[in-house]
Amino acid sequence: MIVLGVDPGTAATGYGVVARESGGAVSLLECGVIRTEARAELPQRLRAIYEGIVEVIGRHSPEIVAVEGIFYGKNVKTTVVLGHARGAILLAATLRDLPVAEYSPAEVKNAIVGTGRATKEQVQFMVQRLLRLKTPPRPSDAADGVAVALTHCYAGALPAVREPLRFSAAMLRERRG
Repeated sequence: MIVLGVDPGTAATGYGVVARESGGAVSLLECGVIRTEARAELPQRLRAIYEGIVEVIGRHSPEIVAVEGIFYGKNVKTTVVLGHARGAILLAATLRDLPVAEYSPAEVKNAIVGTGRATKEQVQFMVQRLLRLKTPPRPSDAADGVAVALTHCYAGALPAVREPLRFSAAMLRERRG
């Protein structure tokens, strides 16, 4: 199964494409960021996001698109604009008849790190560790996209794999140190 995971954003949309074999092994096929022009109007940014997702879908033919949900913060305008970016992503998937799975930011962090309050650095570290990569995916938006894809891969098996996915501050210090 090939999963495209997406972390929506209007300036930078992170994505990760992972393959899960029938035995459960997961490997990274590609990750990156779709960047939009800072001075572009919202419709042009949404078009760039849509076209970028379409390109990734074309390269990898995923069976499903997993998208991170909206984080409800204090700034309503930011939440609404993020909703537009999600709409462009959902449209790209739906027009290609791909099913969409949605996960809240806390669900993604809990699945990958073991706590819904994980930092971006902790997510990057665990993505690196889970996929046995030499370095963590960069920038953090790309790692977040991979984390969303991994969350979908692990969704049915979370109770069985939750303990090995626990993150500790000691692990991060060990990596830095």
